Amino acid sequence: MTSFPVRRKLAVLPFVALPFGAMTACGGEGTNSSTDCGVNSCTVTFDRGVEASASILGIKAELVKVQGQMVTLKVAGQTVTVPAGDGQQADGFDVSVQSVTDDKVVVKISGGGG
Repeated sequence: MTSFPVRRKLAVLPFVALPFGAMTACGGEGTNSSTDCGVNSCTVTFDRGVEASASILGIKAELVKVQGQMVTLKVAGQTVTVPAGDGQQADGFDVSVQSVTDDKVVVKISGGGG
């Protein structure tokens, strides 16, 4: 009957590893973006004036351009223009621009399943 404790430990292993899997679903490409992800959303901080993109939630998000407080992004291949402080839908994802400064653009992307 020594296999029972081993079976119990193996059954718990996927739940212990789950947070590590969720963390790997989110990452910036290069040094032009940084990400902070939860289970169903990511906040991406893009550097302005350079090509900036991030791989998050199984998709690619790119900063295309910023004109005043209007931010154009490409999310999962779909181009959307979002005013700062507002949100839009892009391929089943909620995209909101949290802030725009001279150096950075902070965007929150959540949802999925589009």
